[in-house]
Amino acid sequence: MSALSDNLVTFAILAYLVAMIGHAVEYALGNARTRVAAAAPIRELVGAGGGVVAEPPAPVPPSSGADRSARRARLAGLFGVGATAVAAVLHLAALVTRGLAADRMPWGNMYEFVLTVTFIGVAAWLVVLWKVPSLRKLGLFLTLVMVLLVATAELVLYVPIVPLVPALNSYWFIIHVSTIVFASGIFLLGAVPAVGFLMRNGYEKGKRSFPYTLAKRLPGAAGLERLTFALHAFAFPIFTFAVIAGAIWAEAAWGRPWGWDPKETWAFISWVVYAGYLHARATPSVRRNVATWLAVLGFLTMLMNLFGVNIFFTGLHSYGGLD
Repeated sequence: MSALSDNLVTFAILAYLVAMIGHAVEYALGNARTRVAAAAPIRELVGAGGGVVAEPPAPVPPSSGADRSARRARLAGLFGVGATAVAAVLHLAALVTRGLAADRMPWGNMYEFVLTVTFIGVAAWLVVLWKVPSLRKLGLFLTLVMVLLVATAELVLYVPIVPLVPALNSYWFIIHVSTIVFASGIFLLGAVPAVGFLMRNGYEKGKRSFPYTLAKRLPGAAGLERLTFALHAFAFPIFTFAVIAGAIWAEAAWGRPWGWDPKETWAFISWVVYAGYLHARATPSVRRNVATWLAVLGFLTMLMNLFGVNIFFTGLHSYGGLD
């Protein structure tokens, strides 16, 4: 069962990679369509007063290259979505088989934690996409994140299945870790439209250098900003509950609710940054791009808590499984 889980993770990575390629093709064909439309000739007519009047280009016929590129781009995007759904199914199967092989919830080390967080992120993305199909072009960035994180888990963080350490044998393990995992997955997804908004907002304000030129294929900045806020507003109360549950568990396990352990400290930093983002977002005098930078910073603190603390620090939460 353990070997099956490992193979399913590998297949999931390949499926995410195929999905990313599909979305990249959609971007490329979309750019080709833009070039064809831009190349349409604009004829000039002489007005009654001798002035030159630009005649708008004739409507592009259905059989034109631009129309064909548009259809192909849409098909490539839909293929990317389908491949993402397949990857998510493989991803879920890998988690289920890992849990069955370990005879516990698959959250006992960094490898399992990253696999679970990324699955929550991609599952939430598919739900968002089902509700708002026009956000499909964010799939390129989402699948890129999935490839990077899941491949890092498989190639760098992988550890064989081992029993839980005694401190984790508690019903609080399910309560605390499940909510942390869920909130982290939503924060992961929320970081994607946050970065997309910053890029698209820059493009709409006239910035044409890389990476802003990539943003011309993204949905409008206002929609991306609203999605960023909605995801963070949804995840933040869950994350708050998870931190409180962790403090209650620490009181039961170690006799104190808070001890400024490195992971506790960085969880508090993340909480403060995300609270700052939501406060800034609700303050009319704070520009939306400034508030969104706080959301990106919050995700960076989450990455620090996940990778940096487990790798570079030693504390009561050192259950990463790395040597």
